[in-house]
Amino acid sequence: MADQVTTVRNKQVILVSYPKGWVTEDNFRIEETDMHLSLKPGCGHVLLQTLWASVDPYLRGRMQESKGGLYAQPFQLGKPIVVRAVSKVIASDNQEFHVGEFVAGPISLGEYALVEGGQGLWKVDPNLAPLSYYLGLLGAPGLTAWVGLNLIGEPKRGDELFVSAAAGAVGLVVGQLAKLKGCRVVGSVGSDDKFWQCTFLLSREGYDSIQHLDRYFPQGIDIYFENVGGRMLEAVLNHINLNGRIPVCGMLSGYNQEWTEREGVRNLMNIVGKCVKMQGFIVSHHFYHLPTYIQEVAGYLKEGKIKYKEHVTEGLENFAKSFIGMLKGENFGKAVVHVSDP
Repeated sequence: MADQVTTVRNKQVILVSYPKGWVTEDNFRIEETDMHLSLKPGCGHVLLQTLWASVDPYLRGRMQESKGGLYAQPFQLGKPIVVRAVSKVIASDNQEFHVGEFVAGPISLGEYALVEGGQGLWKVDPNLAPLSYYLGLLGAPGLTAWVGLNLIGEPKRGDELFVSAAAGAVGLVVGQLAKLKGCRVVGSVGSDDKFWQCTFLLSREGYDSIQHLDRYFPQGIDIYFENVGGRMLEAVLNHINLNGRIPVCGMLSGYNQEWTEREGVRNLMNIVGKCVKMQGFIVSHHFYHLPTYIQEVAGYLKEGKIKYKEHVTEGLENFAKSFIGMLKGENFGKAVVHVSDP
C-alpha cells in the first residue's frame, strides 16, 4: 500500500482550564491548525471526518485535575477533549475500516481526527437509522438504559418504576423500554416544556417537588433508575419497596460541585431495612451487549414501539454552549452537535 498523505485545515475544541463549579465557555477555546498526515503502511491508523459529536454528562467528571473516583483519566489542558462521535473514514491503513464507511467511537474532538490503530471504533449502518442515533438510542446512552434496566433493575410486569432525568438521553429510553416490559412508569423532568413532550410518561415531578412521590406511588417504588442523586435519591428511599432495585447511572445534581459541597442522603439505612439492591455501573464494561441491544431496539424503532428525540446544536464552535446547556437540563432528548455532512 502506498503512503496516504492528507493535509486538512482542522478545527478542534481545546480545554484551557478546569472548571471551578459550573462550566463556562471560557474553559474552552476553538483552535484551528493545519493537519498533516501520512499513513504509513502497517500503522493501522484511521483518519476520520467528524459528522456528529455526542454531548454527555460524564465529560464533566473528566474536566478536573485529579482522577479521584473517576473511571477515566482527566482531560489534559491545552489538548482536545475526547468525545464519542460518528465519523466517516477518509483514509485508512486498517483492514477493519475502509474509506467511505461510517464508524462510531471516541475521538479527539475536531472536524477531523486520527484514531491510532482504529482503537474503540465500530462500524455503523446508515440504512438502519440516522447516523446521529448511534450516539444516543443505538449507542452508549441507549445501551446504558438497557443495561441498567435489565441487568440491575430486573423489571417484571406490574413493577412500579421511577426514572429521574426522564427527558435526557438515557431516561427517554429507560421509560419506554420499561413500559414495553409491562412496568408502570413515572418520570421526573426539569421543566413543563419537557413534560408535555414526554408522551410516554404517566406523570411528572419537578426536582423541587419531590415530596409528592406518595401521590404517584401509593404502592411504593420497585425500581428507581438513578440519574440525579441528592434530594431525589433521599425522597425515593422513603418510598422504596421491599427488595427494590436501584440502578445507579449517574448523579447529575452534584456534577458541578466538589464532593464536600454535595447534598448528603440521610436515610441510607432504608437500603438495609428494605433489602434494596443499589448498584452503580459503567456502560463501557457492557459493550459486548451492543449488537444484541441494537437488534432489539432497531426492531422497536421500525415497528413504531419506541420514540426518540434529539436536541441538535449546529457547529463545532457551539459545542461548549451545548454542553453547558445539557448540564443545566436545557436539552430535551439526546444532545448532539452536528459538525459536518458526509
